[in-house]
Amino acid sequence: MTTHTLTATHEPTVKASSWIEQLGATLSSDNPGNAANLFEEQGFWRDLIAFTWNIKTLEGRSAIQDMIDATMGYARPHNWKLEQDATENDEGVVEAWVTFETAVARGRGHLRLREGKAWTFLTTMVELKDYPEKRNRLRPKGAEHGANKNRKTWLEKRQQEEAELGNSVQPYCLIIGGGQGGIGLGARLRQLDVPTIIIDALPKPGDTWRNRYKSLSLHDPIWYDHMPYIPFPENWPVFTPKDKVGDWLEMYTKVMELNYWGSTQCTHAQYDDEKQEWIVQINRNGEQLTLKPKQLVIATGMSGIPNIPDIPGMDTFKGEQHHSSKHPGGEAFKNKKCVVLGGNNSAHDICCALWENDADVTMIQRSSTHIIKSDTLMELVLGGLYSEEAVENGMTTYNADLTFASVPFQIMPQFHIPAYQQVAEHDAEFYQRLRDAGFLLDFGEDGSGLFMKYLRRGSGYYIDVGASDLVADGEIKLKAGVSIKQINPHSVTLTDGTELPADLIVYATGYGSMNGWAAKIISQEVADKVGKCWGMGSDTTKDPGPWEGELRNMWKPTHQDALWFHGGNLHQSRHYSQYLSLQIKARMEQIETPVYGMEPVHHLS
Repeated sequence: MTTHTLTATHEPTVKASSWIEQLGATLSSDNPGNAANLFEEQGFWRDLIAFTWNIKTLEGRSAIQDMIDATMGYARPHNWKLEQDATENDEGVVEAWVTFETAVARGRGHLRLREGKAWTFLTTMVELKDYPEKRNRLRPKGAEHGANKNRKTWLEKRQQEEAELGNSVQPYCLIIGGGQGGIGLGARLRQLDVPTIIIDALPKPGDTWRNRYKSLSLHDPIWYDHMPYIPFPENWPVFTPKDKVGDWLEMYTKVMELNYWGSTQCTHAQYDDEKQEWIVQINRNGEQLTLKPKQLVIATGMSGIPNIPDIPGMDTFKGEQHHSSKHPGGEAFKNKKCVVLGGNNSAHDICCALWENDADVTMIQRSSTHIIKSDTLMELVLGGLYSEEAVENGMTTYNADLTFASVPFQIMPQFHIPAYQQVAEHDAEFYQRLRDAGFLLDFGEDGSGLFMKYLRRGSGYYIDVGASDLVADGEIKLKAGVSIKQINPHSVTLTDGTELPADLIVYATGYGSMNGWAAKIISQEVADKVGKCWGMGSDTTKDPGPWEGELRNMWKPTHQDALWFHGGNLHQSRHYSQYLSLQIKARMEQIETPVYGMEPVHHLS
């Protein structure tokens, strides 16, 4: 964190400095709860583990005061400073970057002021004071200078660690899932000296991507997708093809020296309350082993177990049928009659790949889908934070992530609705062509578009990279507002009575909640104890209330001791892995971590 020289006469800086000075003085006084009066009546304080040891948004003065009263006694914040000159926009909103310290950590924050009161305030833990990451000025020397008859090379030390960890030495943390989420978190924990093993059922890092259908690539642009510590190089393509992602993850795992066990499955795990450790049974290349980590992370992505519908007649079908997660690609289905059940990202990708391989393909769209063209998403939605222009304007990935995180979910729609109104106008002709083809479109239930739909339900959208034109032109056939009622030996019968011949049925029907993995690996009892993962209680489709204000169970303590969930897209995995790794490190070093504001479980799955 670099603190720049402030301009004493710069009015936005004066306003922000005055607020920060009042905050620091009040929080250190005999009545710290009075600091809530520095916020708007409906102001927000979002804390990423700095004070609450939780990922928590406090909404309104009363909630903010309750948090202050509960946490400031042990957090003991001090040394509040503006990092650089503040700014003020045309609406009079002052924005400022802030640094601070607590009793055990250094932190960074972001402030928005309106008429002298805080509208939003973000506080994040950056590092534990006594356990900083060994990088930059703290990086290891590598070479061992001097004479030493018992010298071990870097390679020999690494080989010794690999031989011992999981055998004579138990890992402190076990990560189940070796995709980009588990690998990124493993890298964070490595830098904090937390002994960690990552396990995955597939042989090599990146195989999750390599095994998907041939045409798959990232739909998010490169600037949004960096891994921790090692950004993609400057010549990397804007949209990374799947095999290139796979190779990057394999390289990353090697150079970050992660303890990655491929061809390894967790067959069962249970928590020993008395010893405060997990007993995890695994199968590694056919060998049965028992690991006893103190912390267990389920990092199977934001998705749970595939949702495969139970449709009458499935057992009579003579063709091929599989879930989208098992789709091999379109090459084998030339001139075949293909039916894809679903209308979101995977359904569009698979339909497009089948069309490219000269299949006769029909998409069955059961309910409306939000569509946004990839170029429009980059230009009108992501560009200010994640683009080449943003980089040229001095925006770093870290500052972009914090800026994104500084907007509480409660008010995020009001930031997004105008952007998506602009998107609708920008691509009006495109959307009309889709509607004319019968496609069911939406922009979210409140018009807030892609990211809110993703946060609320993790489904219901497609970032268009070409398939939508095929739908609009009728090249991909469409049956909308219906589903499959019956599967016959060589056809499907739809709920409107239509019968479609079929050689292939693909169920692009999404995934269950991540706690489905907890049920499978641990027990249904534990899955129910932690409850549903993802969504925040927006009371919209697939995200039932009550309002919780943050994503359920993600990257923060759960109602099961020492069980964590890690996932999301590459941006979320990168950003939130920092806070999850710090929480785990603090527990390993026996730092007090009193968790404030855990939500009750409202939904089991």
